[in-house]
Amino acid sequence: MINKKFTSLGVMTSGGDAQGMNAAVRAIVRTGLARGLDVYAIIQGYNGMVRGGDMIRKMSWDSVGGIMHKGGTEIGTARSTEFRTREGRLKAAKNLIDVDIDHLAIIGGDGSLTGANIFREEWPSLIEELVKTKKISKQKGELHPKLKIVGLVGSIDNDMSGTDMTIGADTALKRITDAVDMLASTAASHQRTFVVEVMGRNCGYLALISALSTGADSVFIPESPPEEGWEDRLCKIIATNRDAGKNDSVVIVAEGAKDRKGNHIQPHYIKEVLESKLGQDTRITILGHVQRGGAPSAFDRYMSTVLGFHAVEHIINAGESEEPMMIGMRKNKVTPVSLMDSVNRTHSIYECIKNGEYEKAIDLRGGSFREALATFKTMRQASPKPHEKGKKQKKLAILNTSGPAPGMNMATRTAVRLGLDAGHKMISVKNGFQGLIENELEEMDWQSVEGWTSLGGTVLGTNRKHPTDREYYPIASTLDKHQIDGLLIIGGLSGYQAAYDLMNNRDKYMAFDIPMICVPASINNNLPGSDFSIGADTAINNIVEAIDKIKESAVASNRTFVVEVMGRYCGYLALMSGLATGAERVYLHEEGITLKDMMDDVNELKEGFLSGKHLALVIRNEYANHIYTTEFISSLFEEDGGSIFDVRKSILGHIQQGGNPSPYDRNIATRLTTRAINELIHLTENNKKDCGFLGMTSGQIKLTDLFELPRMIDEKYQRPKEQWWLKLQEIAQVFESYKP
Repeated sequence: MINKKFTSLGVMTSGGDAQGMNAAVRAIVRTGLARGLDVYAIIQGYNGMVRGGDMIRKMSWDSVGGIMHKGGTEIGTARSTEFRTREGRLKAAKNLIDVDIDHLAIIGGDGSLTGANIFREEWPSLIEELVKTKKISKQKGELHPKLKIVGLVGSIDNDMSGTDMTIGADTALKRITDAVDMLASTAASHQRTFVVEVMGRNCGYLALISALSTGADSVFIPESPPEEGWEDRLCKIIATNRDAGKNDSVVIVAEGAKDRKGNHIQPHYIKEVLESKLGQDTRITILGHVQRGGAPSAFDRYMSTVLGFHAVEHIINAGESEEPMMIGMRKNKVTPVSLMDSVNRTHSIYECIKNGEYEKAIDLRGGSFREALATFKTMRQASPKPHEKGKKQKKLAILNTSGPAPGMNMATRTAVRLGLDAGHKMISVKNGFQGLIENELEEMDWQSVEGWTSLGGTVLGTNRKHPTDREYYPIASTLDKHQIDGLLIIGGLSGYQAAYDLMNNRDKYMAFDIPMICVPASINNNLPGSDFSIGADTAINNIVEAIDKIKESAVASNRTFVVEVMGRYCGYLALMSGLATGAERVYLHEEGITLKDMMDDVNELKEGFLSGKHLALVIRNEYANHIYTTEFISSLFEEDGGSIFDVRKSILGHIQQGGNPSPYDRNIATRLTTRAINELIHLTENNKKDCGFLGMTSGQIKLTDLFELPRMIDEKYQRPKEQWWLKLQEIAQVFESYKP
């Protein structure tokens, strides 16, 4: 229940802008309205709070329409020196009390959230002073004795403890990755080296993950300063990579990178080193504020929407709890954490870096940060470590299977290089299981996968081939001929099922008695044992970018778009893209469609357009219903919409599978395949025959025994029996059902 005194909620953005802030504001405003609150936007953050008047504006449902796809923050952000004084905070408190605001949702960085907590702690004394000086009545003061705050972290640096991702970080990473991909192509044409400076004053997340995602030669981050003499080691890395046949070189530097003596590592100095010692044609690119700009990624849109929704739910249900909370995303779950504990932990990382306690700083960043750093150090080499004498080399085969998924090449590259570095032979299989049938195998070397980081599709080739009983013999013959010791399968459900069948036929074919590990790669995200599959994030970004363009075509029309997306019988792409684009309705196979649903929807659309709406979006999963097709729904809406609105349909098709993989897909491909190849190596070296499939569940990488596959799969609809993302329907339904 909402406390009767709690009727007004303020929302503000503060500090540096971050892509996704608008989606968070939209979610907070609309969730607040749906829960019966008056919601006010505080324009220009603390500056607007101090100024008051029309800088504190009451919001309607339509006030936040059409802002999700915009970068920056529509309600503005500005620094306020006046708010840092008690007199300024006194004015701010008076302005909030005037509109009965004593609950605030604040989207900003650690400085903004710290300022909010100081304001909260001072609030009782501020109210007391306002009553004493008769600037507010005693009754007003008694109605608002405390200030309740909830924080969301808007920071492109991903530098706040307590949440795995901050609003804006995914988009900034995408900007960097896209830029480095483009620089790499021109660098290769001229055999140049590029030194790229990225943001990250106290946090190396953007630099490290972009370096890993793009195959950079070296990276400099605040948490891991190079040892003395790093200049010579850098030159050796660049020179060795060139000698091995690499035509381009990229060095990524976080803006806060320093050496062990505390001296800033400047891009211009790196350029001088490379030119003087190697004679390299070296250029500098400082990306600057382009990392903050432009439309937010799909992830930043739907994560911000989810966090905004839960921020309002939390502040409504928080009761008399004194401690301010921050709403973060941890292990793929929305998690409220102590705001000041998170701020203090973040500051402790800065102190560790300042005091030279680098290992502790890395530990505080988390296990995935340390893992990424270790993986990068292996991947940046020009060649694998020398083979250990006396150690038997295993032959590990890699194949891609099912539909192509962006990130498959990154996964293959990771497997090849880590396998070679461990001293084993890596064998590629062309065109999935068909390649095993037709003996299309080839040994891979270190440089054979160079340049694969940004490639979409799959260089090895893939298909949905599911071997029949008659094809087991040629597969067994191929495995036996090449003396394959382990099999890594990167792909979708048909690959999992094929591996399961091979495992169950070991009594007939000894060649199948080898360990097999499956890595999830499918844009449909319909694989068991994993919250996310390689390729799904890129597909959602492709959908969101296409819908942005579709919306732009409507301009002054009263128009409803019905957009069909892929997914087969799994509605993940439809629901997540619906959340990320602000769709009025999403049709999923999991919940079904009835004629009554569609008639209710068309009536709501008519009401909306008659009330001033100009654009509506409906997203349909391709297999949502075999009778109520996209064509049928479009025709029904067109007929019943009459002269009120017209309808256009769009079937996005295979553009969803194409394009360069997103940074997230490159990152998850690296993480999952690192674990997979290490697991396969462990099994083969210890003569174990286990088979399993890997996944990312609750933020952790988990290996599930392949025998569990039938138990976890809905065989009829080829999707997991349990799908975590269906819980997000609650949020979509709040926005769909509310009538302003």
